[in-house]
Amino acid sequence: MTTELITPELVDLDLAGTDRKAVVRGLAERLAAAGRVTDVEQFLADIEAREQQMPTGLEGGIGIPHCRSAAVTAPTLAFGRSATGVDFGAEDGPADLIFLIAAPEGGGSDHMTVLAALARRLVRAEFKQNLREATDAAKLAEYVRGEVAP
Repeated sequence: MTTELITPELVDLDLAGTDRKAVVRGLAERLAAAGRVTDVEQFLADIEAREQQMPTGLEGGIGIPHCRSAAVTAPTLAFGRSATGVDFGAEDGPADLIFLIAAPEGGGSDHMTVLAALARRLVRAEFKQNLREATDAAKLAEYVRGEVAP
């Protein structure tokens, strides 16, 4: 099994749904199918608990739901793009670029390292534009890995 942070199977360039929970579930199911999450319901509960502490929407159309969870087998990043936008609680409106960061419960600072690297890239207009214009999941995964992999 590959342990790359993000793979083409973890990319959805046409997210279905406009509801935060449905979108996160769809991405979580991709993580489970890839062997990165062992219990989708536990993982979703951990994501929701984190979301209740503080919304994970960022300015500029970004959603970054994330958590540490016993259900996660390896540090993982999934990406989804929404044509209609999904409300992650950002003041400027819905997110069209959604990154789901999953870290093992005992994963130390892995997910914070990924979160910090991703946040630094997301302030760059070029990075967001490349994400919005991507048409190939494999190329997008390779691009994101090159930008944020620890």
